[in-house]
Amino acid sequence: MVLDETLHFQIQNESPSTPLGGEGWGEGGSPALVERPPHPDPLPLKGARGILYVNALTIALALLAIVLAAISFAIGPAQIGLGDLFSGLFSDHGTATVIAREIRLPRALLALVVGAALGASGAALQGLFRNPLADPGVTGVTSSAGFGAVIAMYFGFAALNPLILPASAIAGAVATSTILYFLSRAGAERTALILAGAAIASLATAMTALAMSLAPNPYAMSEMIRWMMGSLKDSTLLDFWLALAPVAIGIAILWSAARSLDALALGEEAAQSLGVNVHGVRRRVVIGVALATGAATAAAGAVSFVGLVVPHLLRPFYAYEPARLILPSALGGAALVTAADIAVRLIAPDGQLLVGVMTAMIGAPFFVWLIIRMRREAI
Repeated sequence: MVLDETLHFQIQNESPSTPLGGEGWGEGGSPALVERPPHPDPLPLKGARGILYVNALTIALALLAIVLAAISFAIGPAQIGLGDLFSGLFSDHGTATVIAREIRLPRALLALVVGAALGASGAALQGLFRNPLADPGVTGVTSSAGFGAVIAMYFGFAALNPLILPASAIAGAVATSTILYFLSRAGAERTALILAGAAIASLATAMTALAMSLAPNPYAMSEMIRWMMGSLKDSTLLDFWLALAPVAIGIAILWSAARSLDALALGEEAAQSLGVNVHGVRRRVVIGVALATGAATAAAGAVSFVGLVVPHLLRPFYAYEPARLILPSALGGAALVTAADIAVRLIAPDGQLLVGVMTAMIGAPFFVWLIIRMRREAI
């Protein structure tokens, strides 16, 4: 198709590291006619060979996530043989069955779901804003989801029904995503949208801290703190099932907008001239990110930087095309969160180190390095 060839040519020659509103972009978000060296394209992405290569890479990511989930399931403080542990999943083996079904399996499965939600959301937001710095944490979606969940815990609503906690988190994510959506409809540039997201994140964090300081008892405060830092500890199958449906629906919505995100890489005016409903794409991304991120945050707390790191690492292998990145980023995010959870249990078997701390330790230096790299490329 002519459209696909045009998109591929333009995306290959646009810098993904161009700062928001920086050189290389004209007014209205359209690419300026500035000569830039093309991206290195190490993969044979054209033709049947390219499709085979991309599919093989995606399958490898899926296998990596599955292998890491199996390792996560196998490790733990209890000295139980692997044979007994896996047998405990399908038959009654006493203690092994309880540990396998009630402790390790929910934790391994939830790590996959949370990572997939954050990875796909980060890829979609970076495609929408055309900025590799965008992710649910940077745009304030994660903080707002966390604030919604903390409010449900603070007022005791979460104890009334298990659905209230994820619903509150999703409501918080929807609120922030909707604000960003209406700002974008009002003509706010990408820089303004990212700054607005950062301001919302700061406000949500401050309000969460206020709720914690006014917590009615020390136990509630400790639970909020542990949850805010991001943790898969004490996860249950109910947590997994409550998160699975909204995350799956959210990723499916993001997947449906993937090809339109490719068109948006040319700028909004160019995308509209190609027949893309820009407002419709924004709406789908807002809803998809809110569902996926809200449910993931309700289940595991604030696990940060996954949506920033994973899409950026995978982008060169998928020709810098947003449409190709949604599913691989979901698989890569699942693998990263699972690997981080394995690491925290190996480093601190007593459970004092939480998975959100580990991802932040990985993501924060990466974020600084990415900013420095973008600055150098802009000069």
